[in-house]
Amino acid sequence: MSTFERFLSLWVIAAILAGIALAEVTPDAIAALRAMEWAHVNFPIAVLIWAMIIPMLLRVDLRALKEVRRHWRGMSVTLFVNWAVKPFSMALLASIFLGWLFRPWLPADQIPSYIAGLILLAAAPCTAMVFVWSNLSNGDPHFTLSQVALNDTIMIVAFAPIVALLLGISAITVPWQTLLLSVGLYILVPVVFSQIWRHRLIASGGSARLESVLALLKPISVIALLVTLVLLFAFQGEQVLGHPLIILLLAIPILIQVYFNSGLAYLLSRHLGERHCVAAPAALIGASNFFELAVATAISLFGVDSGAALATVVGVLVEVPVMLSVVTIVNRSREWYERHPKVRANGLCDAGESGSSSAGR
Repeated sequence: MSTFERFLSLWVIAAILAGIALAEVTPDAIAALRAMEWAHVNFPIAVLIWAMIIPMLLRVDLRALKEVRRHWRGMSVTLFVNWAVKPFSMALLASIFLGWLFRPWLPADQIPSYIAGLILLAAAPCTAMVFVWSNLSNGDPHFTLSQVALNDTIMIVAFAPIVALLLGISAITVPWQTLLLSVGLYILVPVVFSQIWRHRLIASGGSARLESVLALLKPISVIALLVTLVLLFAFQGEQVLGHPLIILLLAIPILIQVYFNSGLAYLLSRHLGERHCVAAPAALIGASNFFELAVATAISLFGVDSGAALATVVGVLVEVPVMLSVVTIVNRSREWYERHPKVRANGLCDAGESGSSSAGR
């Protein structure tokens, strides 16, 4: 993890402050950028989202799906947590905290939008940063890669129905046309494009060529994230300045769901006897969110100045520090984890099976 990535939360805060300042200093320019949209899709934001997502998806090799059977215990746990628990637990937490406990401190007209943003945040598992978390926890790179490939494949068909179901349960009108457009723009098109590009890079220069392009694109992805945050908070500067407590209140259910889902995945893996080098990334995959997709979809569905967009951006703010804390927990508890009889019966992790594998990514 680079120094820049390690302090990503600080850069996020700086981007937030820069966005709010721009809204105050150059309101006409910000208004012009906000007006550049069609069917609720803001073009500047869309370009920045693609600049974030495509370099991340370029790391994913869908051929890794052949590894699914090898890690069936870990796969079962993460699929259960990612698709059967996390979106629904977040919807419940958002309703309890934002719709009830924190209602007196939130603008009443924005509460449904905040809840929608948190649902969007939890409805898609993380794609890119999972590789970082897995590496830091000495996770099996083959499991991590195959799990990400499987989740990306499932997202293409499952993201829209789950979001529609949960938004419907929360009594939020679902604009199906815009939702499907978001799935096409921010899941289907980037996945297809990145896989075609990946194939051509490997065909022309092998893994070395792919790694060199990934190294060039990595700064672009992070810069695009920060510029997106600058624009989002420039669009929402007035709301943030008027309600600074909202950021803290939105972060609370996000933190709870991260620790709940990571703990659930970790304990289920131990109960099934899965090895620690699979259980650790399983816990991290089960907890982290594809916040880039959430931000893009929230903007498409509800607009750049909506409470939903703000809620997804809060997810970006807390992602790095909270996931680093989960990494610390799973690393320090490894000895306790491996004392379980089922884990020992299935064999402990070999030194060669954990850690990073640049060729595999």
